[in-house]
Amino acid sequence: MRNPADAAFAEGLQAAVPGLDVIPADPRYTEEQRRRRTGNALFVARPRTTAEAAALVRHAAAHRVGLSPFAGGTGLVWGHVSADGPPPLIVSVERMAAIRAIYPQENVILAEAGAILQTVQEAAEAIDRVFPLSLASQGTARIGGVLSTNAGGVNVLRYGNARDLCLGIEAVLPDGTILNGLKRLRKDNTGYDLRHLLIGAEGTLGLITAAALRLYPRPAAVGTAILTVASPEAALDLLARAQDRMAGCVSAFELISGQGLAFLATTMPDLRQPFASPPAWSALVEVGLPHGLDPSEALEALFAEALEAGLSEDGVVARSAQQAADFWQVRESLPVGNKRIGAVASHDISLPLSEIPAFLARAAPAVERIAPLRINCFGHLGDGNLHYNVFPPEGRTADEFRPVAPAVTRAVHDLVADFGGSISAEHGIGRLKVADLERYGDPAKLGAMRAIKAALDPAGIMNPGAVLREG
Repeated sequence: MRNPADAAFAEGLQAAVPGLDVIPADPRYTEEQRRRRTGNALFVARPRTTAEAAALVRHAAAHRVGLSPFAGGTGLVWGHVSADGPPPLIVSVERMAAIRAIYPQENVILAEAGAILQTVQEAAEAIDRVFPLSLASQGTARIGGVLSTNAGGVNVLRYGNARDLCLGIEAVLPDGTILNGLKRLRKDNTGYDLRHLLIGAEGTLGLITAAALRLYPRPAAVGTAILTVASPEAALDLLARAQDRMAGCVSAFELISGQGLAFLATTMPDLRQPFASPPAWSALVEVGLPHGLDPSEALEALFAEALEAGLSEDGVVARSAQQAADFWQVRESLPVGNKRIGAVASHDISLPLSEIPAFLARAAPAVERIAPLRINCFGHLGDGNLHYNVFPPEGRTADEFRPVAPAVTRAVHDLVADFGGSISAEHGIGRLKVADLERYGDPAKLGAMRAIKAALDPAGIMNPGAVLREG
């Protein structure tokens, strides 16, 4: 049985850990960013050092008080918002934001969990390197949250998820011991890799305090183009051709639907769009090439091949950094347009690439049988991650269709499962998708996850209720 992180506990914690910053919780810490759920936490602890973090975890373990880690607060699955059971203590890593060291020859940067993703990117740029993880929320997302959710973003196609960009982890385990795994090694076969156990665990197995992150050489030249595509099948064909032409050098390949561009025309009319009228489908392609190769020429050749093959009818190759930035602004504005329209249901899914066209062909009728809803499907086609979001008809509001949202999500997720996909591609499980994980997860995997949780956190104090249901 857990105990509440109430005023008496907060007072005792401050006495036990002198200098620890403990403040009353305000909406910044307790509200999900889309304001669909508010947590019940009363206090927030903001450690400055790993030693302080370890001391507060030990104190919480001794008093059986739950801890909810908080990084940038940009998650979409209620990972830091606990509303059930005794109020937990929110543990914010925002004051642990240092770049501890950079090793240019090794292409490694050591960053604390509270370091903002964009700050890490800028530190890499200062030594002519790239930290390639790129998210729309990179100005507020923090490394601890990025790793805890195994975030993806637009460059997974070339560089992988957050998991693939992490060499070592420092963390506080549920009993308050410090895991000193902040290694810079590419090879280390000394037993279980606890780094990968903590990455993606959403704070349920420990509190990440710092990480050794991989950097990459900056491509000598970057090119960006946006091309119309005749269909999702054509987009996959274009992706395959791009990969064949520029093996290993395609950094991003984003699928954009005409519905998404139409939403932007309605909600952000001043945003410059690349086409006079929204095509049904388009693909945003970015490549980074080594010295001696011209990315504009490579993209123009790809476009010519796509025209000849009937895959595309129109396209624009960026002629300047500003034009490339304009293309990316359109892509990164799609979630903003969605928010302003108001979604009935949102889905972060992944599918085997070859199954995507068949999934899309079956998903739209399945949704339309429930209600006359609009679909904006977009996302990272290069790694099979789609954001399949459903909206009310024009002139209606999302609230009118809220009662059918569970049926819509069930229909979409059932199809995802039928096609061998995942109901959570890059946002995690949090508390929002616990029931979905139970419905669609492999029983053997769920059993192993519960056993690991019970072994490492027998008191159940680490982010209780996230990922795995309590009890």
